[in-house]
Amino acid sequence: MADTYTVERRRTLGAPADRIYLLLENFQQWLRWSPWENLDPDLKRAYSGPESGVGSEYAWSGNRKAGAGKMEITKAEQDRLVEIALDFEKPFKSSNTTTFELNPVGDDQTEVVWTMVGPRPFFMKMFGFVINMEKIVGKDFERGLQQLDEVSKPKPAG
Repeated sequence: MADTYTVERRRTLGAPADRIYLLLENFQQWLRWSPWENLDPDLKRAYSGPESGVGSEYAWSGNRKAGAGKMEITKAEQDRLVEIALDFEKPFKSSNTTTFELNPVGDDQTEVVWTMVGPRPFFMKMFGFVINMEKIVGKDFERGLQQLDEVSKPKPAG
């Protein structure tokens, strides 16, 4: 079994890359679309560093479903890419890299590729059939991309 795992989902969203980028590179905007924001109504959030872009940080702590951890934007290329160092503390410790690639499709659509890569420690290899990151977060990525699509679409005039 491999030493790392990769979970990836892609979806074409009905908005230009610049609109989507603004929702990704500012963690406070994640409240609008992240599939995990509603797991715990009492979720504790802390933001630090710049409001958006490289160095921006978001830490959370919540119930068993939400867990605890922090994210930091490590790379941000305007309307093209956001890379995040993602560290889980609970329910298990793990350091991962999450990437959002934005690929314009015409003038008003963007393919978003959401990827998470992380280590597969020995215990995950042993219990890989139980701890399958694809099954754990794959559907969350799909839901998050759907919600990101809904939030990023320009509102009709009128």
